[in-house]
This record gives sequence, structure tokens and C-alpha cells, in this order.
Amino acid sequence: MTTENPTAPPTYDAVEPHPVQLAIPHQAEYSRGLSILGVIFFIGKVIGALPVLIVLYILMIIFEVGAWIMQFAVLFTGKYPEGAHEFFKGIIQLSARTQAWVFGLTDRYPGFSLK
Repeated sequence: MTTENPTAPPTYDAVEPHPVQLAIPHQAEYSRGLSILGVIFFIGKVIGALPVLIVLYILMIIFEVGAWIMQFAVLFTGKYPEGAHEFFKGIIQLSARTQAWVFGLTDRYPGFSLK
């Protein structure tokens, strides 16, 4: 990040990576059975992901309330608690894995892990 002018908004250099990275590797082969679910019965993949989506719904409510509370922690301590950061990061990762599976970017079922 460069800051020549303190009043100007920050600009990011091309060599500095963004703090958020997403990698979904392209598979050599994809499951034809899962693609049938995606082509004919898209709702079938959503139904397959329903258990994870229910857990994600509950976790997202916790996420929203917790992120709001963590802003007070940052306000008063100047630090974001490490445990909360890892928990919220895990929720975002689970959400991305679930969306990748539903939209056919990967054949690997997302599971329930926050790691």
C-alpha cells in the first residue's frame, strides 16, 4: 500500500497481494452424475447441500452478531481477537466451499468443517 499523500485514499501496488485469496483448482475430471444433478435438477444439488446450508444459516446469524460485537473489541483494545478471526474466517471458507460445490466448480462435498 502506498501513501504519498496522507489525505488521498490508499492505492495498492500490483506486487502487494490482496489480503483475501480464493483458490478453486480446476479438476482434471468432473463427476458426470453430479453434473446431471446440476443440468437437469439444479435444485437437487441445493437439496444435497441443504444440511450444510442450514448450518451455514445459523452460523451466519452468529457471524453477523459476533462481527458487530468484535467492532467494539477493536474500538476499545485496538486488536481483533485471534479466536474470533479464525472462527469468522472458517465460516466464510465454508460458505465459499458450499457455493463452489452447488455451482459445479468442484465435486468435493463441502462438509461441515470450519478449517
